[in-house]
Parts: sequence; structure tokens; C-alpha cells
Amino acid sequence: MIVESIDVNDSSASKGRVALIRSLSKLGIRLTVLHYTRKDIHLKDIECIAIPEIRNSFLFVLSRIQRLIQRYLKVNLAKRLEPLFGFSFTYFNDVNSIISAIKNINFSEVDHVLTLSKAASYRPHYAINKITALHDKWLAYIHDPFPFSYYPQPYRFKEPGYKIKEAFFKEVTTNAKYTIFPSLLLKEWMGQFFDNCNRNGVIIPHQQFELNTEKIKLPDFLDTNRFTLLHAGGLLNARNPEGLLKGLLLFFQKYPEYRDDVQLILIGNTTRFSNMLSAFHEEMPELIVVDKTVPFNDVYAIQMMVSVNIILETKSDISPFLPGKFPHCVSANKKIMSLSPFESEVRRLLGPDYPYVAEIDDVAKIANIIEELYFLWKNNPDNLLLNRDDLDYYLSEKYLKEVIDNFNE
Repeated sequence: MIVESIDVNDSSASKGRVALIRSLSKLGIRLTVLHYTRKDIHLKDIECIAIPEIRNSFLFVLSRIQRLIQRYLKVNLAKRLEPLFGFSFTYFNDVNSIISAIKNINFSEVDHVLTLSKAASYRPHYAINKITALHDKWLAYIHDPFPFSYYPQPYRFKEPGYKIKEAFFKEVTTNAKYTIFPSLLLKEWMGQFFDNCNRNGVIIPHQQFELNTEKIKLPDFLDTNRFTLLHAGGLLNARNPEGLLKGLLLFFQKYPEYRDDVQLILIGNTTRFSNMLSAFHEEMPELIVVDKTVPFNDVYAIQMMVSVNIILETKSDISPFLPGKFPHCVSANKKIMSLSPFESEVRRLLGPDYPYVAEIDDVAKIANIIEELYFLWKNNPDNLLLNRDDLDYYLSEKYLKEVIDNFNE
């Protein structure tokens, strides 16, 4: 496995990759994990090899010069260089670092080579794409659309060098033996641009993350005796919580006598919406904003203890993404409030009859959902148990084994 990062605290993507690695290991698959985390990190019972950064190359020197020019002269050379090369000098040096480490591995007894990345990087994929001898063993995991010119709105834009990036990803989807996606809708979405995804695409959903939370100290702001709504994760520019906040406020206006029973917690980076959140907090002190990075283990423990977990997605015609928090919400076994587009992977998995779904800006429906969930909780907190054996199975090692067995047929 060639992995960009195995640090679960650096991003939700890395949490998902580590969960997949652990699930594969539990199935008895012998793994060697080459990772470019640039930290000394080990996973229990798994051979992990840290890939060192090449620091004595011409590309490394160029990358640092570019960085210094941007920092001190405020000149962004990427806008001029990436249309020519597609990627930055840092990117190419990182790729070369990964390739150098790969060449030290004996692949004669390796059945599959799985590349795992995060964000808009795909450095491991670029590296394996350069090594044609490994293409017949290559499982290319595509966690998000790439490049941004192939994203759904409102995220789509043409970044510098997008044509080169598009050509690169066409090679990835052509040369890989299988392309792997965390969601069916993402496979179908990418299949519009790269037909090979329709032919060799395989779905491996994000895996449930087993973690013992008994010894984790819960934060003071969490009152487990209250009806608690939680959104865990940063609020990206398009993940606007205004509809959620207005929906809760509408519920309070209808039932002011129940305000003391309720709290809404937002954990993660909220910088984009800080002024709006401050204004809402003035009117609604039941809103608790934790605008900082909280260790994954702590967030996971909080997800287990709240009444309702919220998945907040952008306003769009489609959301083909499977959020990294989805398996954690299922593991928590609490009702999920999905504020997602009508056509979304989250809604597809929850099913057409799941009632607690709304568009991100449908204030009246959000208020109605909060009301229904609140009175279920008030009658008996166990009414808010999710109890979805189908989702537990779909996100489990047992289902993963079925997929892996198909690779080996």
C-alpha cells in the first residue's frame, strides 16, 4: 500500500484510510504500508515504512525558492508554472521521493498495490502511474473527484494546469487494474469523464472505526443529560450552517419552555462563518462552537454520547461524496440528521424512507425534524437509536471481504 498519510489527526481523509488499512489487516491480509506522513507513526501488527523526503535534489531547491518568493515577495509563481507543468515543484519532488522508496520493495510476491491519497493530491497515484511494471497489480483508490474541473458545483473551477491534471487522471483510470471508490455515486460521477471507471470501478465504502472510548474524558461543554445535536467537522465555505441554526431557533420560538433541554455543538474550523455564529450565539446560547482541532479520539467519544449526529453538506444538485464521518455516525448508533442534496450518497444509503433528511437551507423542514427528534428523546432517549444492521454490514469487514474475494477470483 502506498499511502499519503496515516496520521488520523491530520484530516478526515487520513482517518478513513487508516480505517481501511486496519480492516484489511483484520481480514488476515499481509500488508506493507509505505507512507509519506513524514512522521514516525506505526499501526499495530502492520508493517509500516516511512518514506523519507528527498532533500538533496534540484526539485527540492526549486520548491523552497518558490515557497520563499511567495512568502516574502507575495508572488504566487504557481499561477505561471502550473499551466506549464500541471503541478508544483514540491509535488514532483514528493512524487520522486515516493518512487525512490517504492524501488526498494520486492514486488515479486505482492498481489496488489493499493494507492491511497487525501485532498486534491494523488501523489501516490502519480508515482505508481510512472511505474508500468506495477500497473497490472494496481488498485487506484479515488476518494474525491479530480481535478477540480470535474467536481460538481459549487466546488468546480478550472485551476492552473487543469488540462494536464485531467490528462494525468485519464492515465490513472486507464492504467489501473481497478479503480476503487468509497461511494456508488462517486463512481458514476467520475464515469462521466473517464469511461474506464464504469468498467473497472469497485465500491469499497469507508470502514467503521473501532475505538475504546471508556477512558476518554468527555469535555465539560457536553451535557449528556440534554438533547444534544452534534456536527463534527470543519465548515467548508459551502457548508453553511445558517439553515440549521435558523431551524433550531424556529424550534425554540415554538417551544421556548424546552430550551434548557437542548444544545447544539459544532466542532471544527468555523472561521468562514465566525461572525454569523457569534451573532446566533448572542440570541441562542444553546449553541456551542468549538472552533479548533480536537483529537480524533475525543471527537469519536463525543459522537458516541450525543443524541443526534448531523451530516451537513453543501447546497447542490448532487453530492457524490461519502463523508468520512458517516461510518462513525453509524457506529454511534444514534439517529442521523442528514442535511444533504436530494441526490447524495448519504441519502442513498439511509434509504428513500428515512425521515430525518432535508436540504441545507430548508429551515421549516429542519425545524420539524428537530421537533420530532426532540419529542422522541423526551419520551425515551432509546427512541433515538439508529439500529441499522444493513449499514453496519455495508461498512464492515465482512462486506469488505466479499469485495476483496472478487479481486482474487
